Amino acid sequence: MSRIALVTGGGRGIGRAISLALAQSGHAVVVNYAANATAADEVVGLIEASGGQAIALAGNVGVGADVQRIFEQTSETLGPVDVLVNNAGITRDGLLMRMGEDEWNDVLQTNLSSVYLCTKAAMRSMVRGKWGRIISISSVSGIAGNPGQANYAASKAGIIGFTKSIAKEVGTRGITANVVAPGFIATDMTAALGEGAESAAASSAAVGRMGTPEEVAAAVDFLASDAASYITGQVLVVDGGLAL
Repeated sequence: MSRIALVTGGGRGIGRAISLALAQSGHAVVVNYAANATAADEVVGLIEASGGQAIALAGNVGVGADVQRIFEQTSETLGPVDVLVNNAGITRDGLLMRMGEDEWNDVLQTNLSSVYLCTKAAMRSMVRGKWGRIISISSVSGIAGNPGQANYAASKAGIIGFTKSIAKEVGTRGITANVVAPGFIATDMTAALGEGAESAAASSAAVGRMGTPEEVAAAVDFLASDAASYITGQVLVVDGGLAL
């Protein structure tokens, strides 16, 4: 029987690669999306075309009522969530002196509150089944900080502290909780920074290039597997040596 994986923000960028990688490993995948139904449906189509099972579910994972509905629909359609990947995230960059409360609150709600809401929703069935994988996507910005990203860095650092706490809470129940912290990864989000920023990011990494979504997905896929059963409360940095 396939294990069921829910990937928040699973239709684009890193989330898309994670959805496809988990499907390739035999998981039934729930591709959550906030607005872009076309992208999510495309991921579902690719998974089904390769013989896998997937559904797309809309919902803002920063809102409790949406999270409850997503988990109820998942349970009714596929079964309880075994692997939760908290990937959904946004940026609202700007220097703190000019950062409005909306820009702060929106980022914290989408990036951090969503992790609390989804993890809490997934926890009960994982405890009951005595098995679970909770993998949350942070960032090197949450470790080292980044000018103009006080809101984003705070949300991503919060994910790390949250994960270490819950790892201690549920470790004896067969549930692991870990963080993957990407560096500069080639996605639509980083492409919007422009070629100059991309070139600077590539030259800053020890390996001399930006990463790919698939390289982040491989780390998530490993942490979701039985092979990672003795790894919990950890931060796996996938940044090509950027933070060295």
